Amino acid sequence: MPSPRPTFAERLRRANEEALAGLVAACAEPFPDAVFAHAAAAKRVPATPSRAIALYWRDHPLLADGIARRLAADSGAPAGWTWRIDRARQGFLPHSPRVPPTPYREPEHLPEAGRCQICGGPVYRLGWHEDSWGDGRLSPRGRWHGACVAAWGLWNAPAAHLMALKRAQAHRCAVTGRRLRRDAEVDHRVPLYQVWRDRRDRPWPELLGFWGAPNLQVIAAEAHRDKCAREAEERARRRAA
Repeated sequence: MPSPRPTFAERLRRANEEALAGLVAACAEPFPDAVFAHAAAAKRVPATPSRAIALYWRDHPLLADGIARRLAADSGAPAGWTWRIDRARQGFLPHSPRVPPTPYREPEHLPEAGRCQICGGPVYRLGWHEDSWGDGRLSPRGRWHGACVAAWGLWNAPAAHLMALKRAQAHRCAVTGRRLRRDAEVDHRVPLYQVWRDRRDRPWPELLGFWGAPNLQVIAAEAHRDKCAREAEERARRRAA
């Protein structure tokens, strides 16, 4: 009599055991403890260090945002850089104030391999932002930190991280204080058009905060509609003036 086929839970358990064994073998060198613990506890254990790091940042976008902005503050903007936009889309500049300014992605400031094109900081093994190995060796082909990749995703598509932002607010509307419902929406406290209009001369690392967690909030849909209406009225008054 043929043996019964293993259940999905059994196959998943075996796959995770094999993946964890491969991850342990691959992490013989120093490896970020938080990343390893997160990978070992995952529903599907990643089998390689690079996948473990990608999974870690995918699940911690707000932490990545804070790290990316701190790294940008450490690097500072290149000498002579100013925030510009290219509405005609004829070059490499952002075409809208909704795109966060990133001087190290512009051709004249593009860093060499081993430096991040978002924050300008050194990139170590596996795209890590700190020298956990203690030898100062940069990644020979690294151009992005894992944290900066996750932060870039948050800055450009904050609605995709609705659940993480909800948890950060204890599932309460930032405007009304009421329990958030399923139709809650992500909003910028200071609208990005106001950042470009009134605050674009601020230091670059400070500007990034307007796309990051300090300026993001989750609010009820009706509160969002009211806020957008007020902003539209304010813009119309300024145009008329």
